[in-house]
Amino acid sequence: MSVIGQLTWSALVLLFVTEWGRCQGQTGNCKLVIDQGKESETERKLLSKLEPLASLSFSADTQDDDSFKYYFSVCGNVANTSNAGLVQINKSGIKTIIGRYTETQIFGGSDWVILVYKNGSKYDNHCNNETRKSMVMISCNRNTIGGGFAVIDEERTKPTDCFYLFELDSSTVCPVITSKLNAGSILLIVFFSCLTLYIVGGFLYQRLVIGAKGMEQFPNYSFWQDLGNLTADGCDFICRSRARNASPTYRGVPSEPLGGEETEERDDHLLPM
Repeated sequence: MSVIGQLTWSALVLLFVTEWGRCQGQTGNCKLVIDQGKESETERKLLSKLEPLASLSFSADTQDDDSFKYYFSVCGNVANTSNAGLVQINKSGIKTIIGRYTETQIFGGSDWVILVYKNGSKYDNHCNNETRKSMVMISCNRNTIGGGFAVIDEERTKPTDCFYLFELDSSTVCPVITSKLNAGSILLIVFFSCLTLYIVGGFLYQRLVIGAKGMEQFPNYSFWQDLGNLTADGCDFICRSRARNASPTYRGVPSEPLGGEETEERDDHLLPM
């Protein structure tokens, strides 16, 4: 392969890696625990929901005698410590990594997610010197992107499987609210909204611009006043079976004039006496 071909291939690979990282966002930095040679698609989707939190950092203090301070980030470094997603700092300023995002697990429900960072620093005198693990329970709160980060507990009395537990509120894990309105309901809402706008707007125009008083303030009052007659005419035009301009039915001429005798009687008083 020529030098130009190698450079072109390298540029394409670099572009692909850049675009892949951009599409995944910062949550792509988290390395999920691989099972049977590949990542869990479900876990990766849950991580992608936390992307708005990736640009934020959180901290919390403990109120006990140890006076620890904790720093947390979603798939990002904290306290200037490489690959550390959760760091504990004591009052002397000594840092302890209690979870790395390079070994992440995540699971959740309809309105909560638990983010697990493993492979932290080893315990000195507890939990059989295993590596530290931290869990952050992220609960639904539609009023904040991320807030209320707090320390809940540190379990280190067991021989194995010890952990740190934290909580965080976020709207990113809240279920999507779907509209329960059907098409008919939406059309009714639009219709009545337009009707209200027509009545109110027309009333204000008639009163303030035209200067109408009384019932004349109602928009298009003459039209609505004649609406009943117009409706009746339309119903008559559509529903009547006889044509409106049809000639009257032919009737035969009677053999004897009707009322002839009566005419003669009426004319008798006209004769001279």
